[in-house]
Amino acid sequence: MEKFGKKVVQLRIPIFILGLILLLPSFIGYVNTKVNYDILSYLPGDIETMIGQDILVDEFGTGAFSMFVVQGMEPKESARLKQEIEQIDHVEKVIWYDSVMDLSVPMEMMPDELYKAFNSGDATMMAIIFDETTSADGTMQAIENIRKAADKNCFLSGMSAVVTDTKNLSEAEAPIYVCIAVLLSCLVLSLTMDSFLIPFLFLLSIGTAIVYNLGSNIFMGQISYITKALSAVLQLGVTMDYSIFLWHSYQENRGKIPDKKDAMAKAISETITSVVSSSMTTVAGFIALCFMSFTLGMDLGIVMAKGVVFGVITCVTLLPSLILIFDRALEKTRHKALLPDLNGTGAFIAKHYKIFMALFVIFLLPAIWGYRNTKVYYNLDETLPKDLPSIIANSKLEESFDMNATHMLVLSADLPAKDVRHMTDEMKHTEGVNWVLGLNALKSDFIPEDMVPPDMTESLVSENWQLLLIGSQYKVASDEVNTQCEALSAICKKYDKAGMLVGEAPCTRDLIEITDKDFNTVSIVSIGIIFIIILLVFRSLSLPVILVSVIEMAIFVNMGIPYYTKTEIPFIASVVIGTIQLGATVDYAILMTTRYRKQRYDGVEKITAVADACQSSIKSIMVSALSFFAATFGVGLYSNIDMISSLCTLMARGALISMAAVILILPSMFMVFDKIIIKHTKEKRKLTHIIPMPLS
Repeated sequence: MEKFGKKVVQLRIPIFILGLILLLPSFIGYVNTKVNYDILSYLPGDIETMIGQDILVDEFGTGAFSMFVVQGMEPKESARLKQEIEQIDHVEKVIWYDSVMDLSVPMEMMPDELYKAFNSGDATMMAIIFDETTSADGTMQAIENIRKAADKNCFLSGMSAVVTDTKNLSEAEAPIYVCIAVLLSCLVLSLTMDSFLIPFLFLLSIGTAIVYNLGSNIFMGQISYITKALSAVLQLGVTMDYSIFLWHSYQENRGKIPDKKDAMAKAISETITSVVSSSMTTVAGFIALCFMSFTLGMDLGIVMAKGVVFGVITCVTLLPSLILIFDRALEKTRHKALLPDLNGTGAFIAKHYKIFMALFVIFLLPAIWGYRNTKVYYNLDETLPKDLPSIIANSKLEESFDMNATHMLVLSADLPAKDVRHMTDEMKHTEGVNWVLGLNALKSDFIPEDMVPPDMTESLVSENWQLLLIGSQYKVASDEVNTQCEALSAICKKYDKAGMLVGEAPCTRDLIEITDKDFNTVSIVSIGIIFIIILLVFRSLSLPVILVSVIEMAIFVNMGIPYYTKTEIPFIASVVIGTIQLGATVDYAILMTTRYRKQRYDGVEKITAVADACQSSIKSIMVSALSFFAATFGVGLYSNIDMISSLCTLMARGALISMAAVILILPSMFMVFDKIIIKHTKEKRKLTHIIPMPLS
């Protein structure tokens, strides 16, 4: 590796120039990478709800619809607005009273059931059908254009409207996330490092790696807005260690090697060995997310695994070049690090290990209880700011029409009309159903079949399928709507085995079932992969168990806190946070274990080895954890998107809890299980020569 280090030193100027040049194609790739704002689109494509969504697109030319509440308008004004909306690109159809009857016929002559479903006081409701899917660019642009056409007394609800507002909010906040993470990271590094300039070189190197990573996402076709918002912040947090290690190694070698170029070559070779092995656990944590059926995990996992790899590459190529180029400036900005050495802490922990083990046991049970009982939410719009247009519209829909969700029922086109009517009648009596609207609901004594407009028929019937809309009183992701969906699906299957219930609520019900399974899968895979890595690194059966146990305890505490603070967390947090925290912070434990193991192999007495390993690791662990905390904490406080805010808050808190667990609990574990560790570790040739050493 020293040859590689010397080559990097020799080519430092070309590497720096090439690094800058590569930013251009990376930026182009970043700008042209599509962002997906529809979380439900990451459900597996082979489940019934997603198959039904595909049928909507293929057979009806639509995958999205919205309910549009018009308040305080005369019927003629509403009709003019309806016609204007129908002219907007990507609006397939607007269904309202005048879709089936002339305005000269008073609305009050409609069947009472239909009139109450679409009219409330001075408000009336229209159904807008789009010709693209929920989160398609065309649909979101149509949402914006409808809002421009409507006045302040019109309210556009539905998933597409929520997705549009989420996009606008996310795009406005994302640059601020990066600024907050950079500023807080600079502050932490300025306090903990011995140069005022080095934090900026770290951030320049890591920032370059982030741009490379975001640019390379173009090969994935698209990424989720959550991945886009979190990847830069998360990559900054988990790869900062590598830069810190290179700097410390360089400083150490400068004290031994007079020539700074030779010192850097040596530092690069040492860094490659340490950083590659360290990054393996972090990459493994992210790779574990790829085992989720809910493919948002794969989206985040692939992007972050790439990010770690790019972080390693720039750490051993671009950062050394920057340090050598700005060496004089670095020397001029040197200062004493403000982080105290905490002398005597290792000895204190080693001497009082029984107290910390007792604390471990005391905290473990309530932590596990909280972890298992923390409530999660699946309704993504409820935690968005209440002043967003879509949230206001959803509230208006509930207030005026006692309606919270709309289901779509896809039925075989050849299903007899008699069966459709019987099924519709049954569904109308299902608890929480306001109305069921389809072609057969429109055909009645009031509206003869030959009076139903052809374009209305085309909107509701295709060559192979017919479509029904169902209005529900219940909120998406609630127990009530999930029970309702089960009942409606059962009624549908009784009349049409091929029939499918689709829409936001049925998809969310599938999301709940799938992510519950994913949680167990990801946990097992991440623990298994990291266990194997530690096993191979230390050639020990006991050390992987101890290290993973300590970090898992920290995860239990972190994820259990919301239970005691009565805070609901987003469903995705319950799946990914444990994996990210394990992969990103187990390095703290590996660092201390490496030093403890070396001391014991060199024949140092147990308590001395534990104390020295703890003392020599504390500062590095604190700098690493505080850097991770700084990169995520500010974003957690700032973001108005609770999905992002909660994830960042949990990651920030998890870094500090893992830091405390490794510093306080891991040395105590070594004290208690030292004999077992020695017995189950392959190399133990020097352990018979114990050299008693006094604790400092």
